[in-house]
Amino acid sequence: MTDVGRHPRIKLLTMSEVVDVKGYVGNFDVTIRKRARYVDEKECTACGECVKVCPVVRPDEFNMGLSSRRAIYSPFPQAVPSAYVINVNECLGHNPAVCAKCVEACEKKCINFHMSDEEIVERVGSIIVATGFDPYDPKELDEYGYTRFQNVLTSLEFERLVNAGGPTGGELVRPLDRKRPASIGFIQCVGSRSTRKGHEYCSNTCCMNTIKSTLVLKEHYPDINIKVFYIDIRAFGKGFEDLYKRSRRLGVQYLRGLPGSIEELPDGSLKIAVEDTSSGRLEFFSLDMLVLALGMRPAKGTRKLQEMLGLQLTPDGFFLEAHPKLLPVDAATRGIFFAGCAESPKDIKETVTQASAAAARAIRLMHSGQITSEPITSEVIAEHCNSCGRCAEVCPYNAITVDVKKKTPAVVTTAACAGCGTCAAECRFGAIVMNHFTDEQITEQIDVMLSEHASEKILTFACNWCSYAGADYAGVSRIQYPPNARIIRTMCSGRVDENFIWQGFMKGAPVILVSGCHIGDCHYINANHWTEKRIEKVHKRMEKLGIRPERLQLEWISAAEGARFAEVMSRMEKIRQSVSEIETKETIKTVKNYKKADAEK
Repeated sequence: MTDVGRHPRIKLLTMSEVVDVKGYVGNFDVTIRKRARYVDEKECTACGECVKVCPVVRPDEFNMGLSSRRAIYSPFPQAVPSAYVINVNECLGHNPAVCAKCVEACEKKCINFHMSDEEIVERVGSIIVATGFDPYDPKELDEYGYTRFQNVLTSLEFERLVNAGGPTGGELVRPLDRKRPASIGFIQCVGSRSTRKGHEYCSNTCCMNTIKSTLVLKEHYPDINIKVFYIDIRAFGKGFEDLYKRSRRLGVQYLRGLPGSIEELPDGSLKIAVEDTSSGRLEFFSLDMLVLALGMRPAKGTRKLQEMLGLQLTPDGFFLEAHPKLLPVDAATRGIFFAGCAESPKDIKETVTQASAAAARAIRLMHSGQITSEPITSEVIAEHCNSCGRCAEVCPYNAITVDVKKKTPAVVTTAACAGCGTCAAECRFGAIVMNHFTDEQITEQIDVMLSEHASEKILTFACNWCSYAGADYAGVSRIQYPPNARIIRTMCSGRVDENFIWQGFMKGAPVILVSGCHIGDCHYINANHWTEKRIEKVHKRMEKLGIRPERLQLEWISAAEGARFAEVMSRMEKIRQSVSEIETKETIKTVKNYKKADAEK
């Protein structure tokens, strides 16, 4: 951090948060709120005279409440910038009649209670999201006695306790009586791999963090008795298995099973009941101290940032990358990249690797001074635009601007457009042209595919990234499925216009399949949500017209689900066989009348 603070080309804004982001790749306007620290950071020398006279004492957050600090303090050792900060909600000095001792003690006159928050707007070309993570709060796991028993600590509290710069100078003591514990236990997966409380995913670092802690303890206290209660030990990194074996050789006892109950004995020690699943026996242990290995959860404010930047989240609440293999650090929104635990739980090595990759991707994008874009983008025909604003509403990338009140035509920012085509499908006035996937091109494909023996075919719209790739995977895997599918590729299922469906039925298609990425996995953030709404609307219209809604199917198929694609096509074939020639002719007649009536409105 010191190097960052001194770097001439890096602007470091501490005590700040992003409150708004507008624009697109190469032209992001980021609004930042910089909170007042009430100390001039350029003048403060961190001499500490102000701290000595401050009468307010509060728990120190950096040491997890195991030590105290003053209302004016340094957030942590070697903090950058090297200046003190005042917590104005705790300080008595904002009313000088009550207290102004720090002001009087400061010879350089750095303290100013009249400071206020600043709002800064920065123009940037790319953004790296590195929000970190929050530790799981184990209070809801009441069976472990955290907060009820003083000698039950979290892994973070334990880290500060044994740290040389911590509240005890690195000396391991029990919080209850300040005595050195003779035995200590670690409970793994607290808040991780649980469907009942916490999260279902593995937090990646807990196992190795505990193994490291056991090695540190054995190095300083060879005679200490250590027990680790676990579900599975996941030591999959380079050299990690060796550390695990070394820990066991030093006498650390690993017991496969998590404690079911914990009781505090009169002397402050803890009685633990645990079922050892490797032996099938219920065992009881008496330990002086217990450490809960906390899992990771997404950082606070992740949801707010996701809405601000138009990003996508995984079901676990972390940010979703554009592609897990080909674009592992890129967001779906161009110009935004991920680093560290913003994307998933990871250790320091993985975090540094991903941060380097994100920086390289940002440099690669910005270095040339120009941005190249795929030609598959939307264009607005201004003469046809009614300025209704529907296209701007459905665009996942905020790439379309339109002034509804002033009735100015919509404008597409080409650099921000990703080419999903949702805007073109939603425009009722034909004012948007989707380059390389125009209405005319797709309509011609429908007409050609159904020009002969239409009643024998399954008209299928497949999105480029998932369902079309799933069909390809089924083929290369030699999975058998009905050969009468006629696939029209679109970049996204959101491109499938309602008119394409009516055109298919009007040309004699017995059944139509619209397929795309799974909800939550869309390569265009949330474009497939509009597909879902559009198909629901068409289903309702089909019911009113007397057409069986099951003849139009919507399915989510991923690129890896070749078998699922085959299963869906087999199901579609059964529905096709149930459609009689008379029913098809009636449908053609009904749709023609409907389209004629719609055109006359």
